[in-house]
Amino acid sequence: MDPVRALGSIAPAAALIIGLGVAPLARAQFIEGPYVAGGLGINYLDDAKFRLDSSLSQGMTALGQPNGGQLGFEYGGVGVLSLGWGFSNGIRLEIEGSFRSNEVDSANGAAGLAGPGGHGGRQDSYGLMGNALVDLVRIGPFLPYVGIGAGYLVTSFNDLNGRPGNGSLRLRSDDTGGAFAVQGIAGLGFVIDQVPGLTLTAEYRYLESLGPSIPVRYVNAAGATVLSGKADTESRNQSFLLGLRYAFNAPAATPAAVAAPVAARSFLIFFDWNRADLTARARQIIGEAAEAARAQPTRIEVAGHADRTGTPQYNLALSRRRAETVAEELIRRGIARQDISITALGETQPLVATADGVREPQNRRVEIILK
Repeated sequence: MDPVRALGSIAPAAALIIGLGVAPLARAQFIEGPYVAGGLGINYLDDAKFRLDSSLSQGMTALGQPNGGQLGFEYGGVGVLSLGWGFSNGIRLEIEGSFRSNEVDSANGAAGLAGPGGHGGRQDSYGLMGNALVDLVRIGPFLPYVGIGAGYLVTSFNDLNGRPGNGSLRLRSDDTGGAFAVQGIAGLGFVIDQVPGLTLTAEYRYLESLGPSIPVRYVNAAGATVLSGKADTESRNQSFLLGLRYAFNAPAATPAAVAAPVAARSFLIFFDWNRADLTARARQIIGEAAEAARAQPTRIEVAGHADRTGTPQYNLALSRRRAETVAEELIRRGIARQDISITALGETQPLVATADGVREPQNRRVEIILK
């Protein structure tokens, strides 16, 4: 196969990679530093046309046989292992080793391949590639990526054979050949945030090898070699893989921020006996409470109290009037009414315990609590 044509087939992908590499990339949690990746899956190997070299071609022509043919393959397995480095901006470079294997399921053309059931064996390939990839914009846990690669692919015929119906010649090969190869990659990563550095991957790969020459021979019914030479073949492979990628320098998962508890602040306003109006000092304290509430928006509780010089019912009503007076002053100083809750506690929670009927200034109070 013409190397220029093969490289041209992935030129659009190369242009995309270069364009993405130089364009500003959206911020995401891209890999920085070393990583390892691997995947397993299935591969589809296109029918491989082959042509015998000149020595074999002349011999086959003399025998009245075609000098080429075509092999078809079953779906096979594929495994890939990569070592790479991320540059924190989405661009990654990696070295990849791969293995693919496909059983022969059809053949036609050259002698020893045309008869019914006249074929067998498998094709294996071992690749060593250098890849350049770009991680695109992360969307939730999903991180799509694309890439291109180039390297060397060793193709091996294992017990490739034909069993002709006429008992004359059969094609045999149990050898290898290598050639330059290129590939394109499109994948989707699923980032596992609970395990820093770990990503599940699903990939599609297109791999094309530029015509390895593999030694083949023709043998007669007795197994003796009649002709030998090489077959120039081609390999176009499509693979679908599931795998894992692990980045070694991934930052530890950041725990969700938890708001630190805010200590409650309280302000005390005292009242004259049997009164619910505010003194100048009381207004000053309420102003300080309002300023503190504006500095850090919070819930405000206003609790009214009374001493034990009246009946419990009277003291409960008096404590409510005191709390409402304080709340009105807070509102006048810019605090929203819906941010204030009012509670009347009467004589039930004294600061100083007294007997019934005793006047106690510290029990005649309103407490402003900021929570």
